[in-house]
Amino acid sequence: MSRLVILGGCGAVGSTAVRTLATTEYYDEYVVADKDIEAARKLSAELGEGKVKAVELDADDPGSLRKAIAGASVILNCVGPFYKYGPPILEAAIEAGIDYVDICDDMDATEIMLAMDGKASEAGISALVGMGSSPGMANLLVKFTADTLLDQVESVDIYHAHGGEDVEGPAVIKHRFHSMEIDIPMFLDGEYRTVRLFEESGKALEEKAEFRDVGTYPVYAYPHPETITLPKYIKGIKRVTNLGLVIPVSYAELIKSMVRLGLTSDEPLEVQGQMIIPREFAVAYVISRRDGLLAEAGIDFPRGCLKIVVKGEKGGEPRTYVFQMSSSGMGMGEGTGIPAALGAIVMGQGKVTLKGAFPPEAAVNPLDMIQLAGEVIKSSGMGDGAPIFIEQIDADGKVETIDLNF
Repeated sequence: MSRLVILGGCGAVGSTAVRTLATTEYYDEYVVADKDIEAARKLSAELGEGKVKAVELDADDPGSLRKAIAGASVILNCVGPFYKYGPPILEAAIEAGIDYVDICDDMDATEIMLAMDGKASEAGISALVGMGSSPGMANLLVKFTADTLLDQVESVDIYHAHGGEDVEGPAVIKHRFHSMEIDIPMFLDGEYRTVRLFEESGKALEEKAEFRDVGTYPVYAYPHPETITLPKYIKGIKRVTNLGLVIPVSYAELIKSMVRLGLTSDEPLEVQGQMIIPREFAVAYVISRRDGLLAEAGIDFPRGCLKIVVKGEKGGEPRTYVFQMSSSGMGMGEGTGIPAALGAIVMGQGKVTLKGAFPPEAAVNPLDMIQLAGEVIKSSGMGDGAPIFIEQIDADGKVETIDLNF
């Protein structure tokens, strides 16, 4: 019997993946593993206890983790923040000999997990790291362009904006803090460089980006792993950047201000006789302000867009492709959770044959994923297919628009 265990299955991303998967017959059984066992049981009851099971998971307890994944055919890891939980959970999957998929978008965690390639290969497992939106679908659309549309890819600029989700939990806020504190790798002029968000190196990359169905927003350097993985698999590429924003802008600026003010330390401070961890205070404060900032900006439902601009040559002439995957009424949960579910499906189907630990572009056929996206979205009742809006721009600047539903 095939069994998929979804770790962190009650979070915004994990629950979307579970709901998406529950409408399919690709696995015999789905297991929602979460620290909130009551939420897991409620989700199981809602989706059908005969097919969707609930187990309790304490990701900080190796024994609890081993128990949760026991008997799994594939693990889908949605437990964040990934800089804390990604490597040890992959280590557990390797020790158990279980194929693995995750949504890791933390640069440093990705590097650590990709360095576990040898261990994963020796264990005979496939570990697909970063199968969400960005990274994930972004990588596969670039690979599709390189394999099918262009003779040579010269540059890739990835943009993403989303906001308005019902909730953002502490793990998401901590991930945002972390992404603003670390060195951010970019691939510029054919070489890896690091920039810092609040320094001139990072500010030089800031720009305004227009997102289909979402609007025009300022975007800033994001430490997503495409900038370190795509140059390894797309030969001859000279530039890969990743820029993004959580909306509204006022919310993004609040998060930035916590980092600027140094309120993201884990060193306890004594305040009026109480020991306070600045990072925990900052997370709580950001969450307390979020609803008000969304209301002030008039954002009352989720929205999001992933935009990829790929430039290169075709037949000796310059050509540009712009891909956009946008949604109103869906945000981070759907944008990341649906691709994660698709990644778990193709892994279970045996279509990922490479052994080791690797990013999507190393082992996933983009056409398989795009076709599967259309099938799953239709079967789940979320739409008529997987809308990918494409613009082709030729050497004369002529724009041809293609609106595809697979």
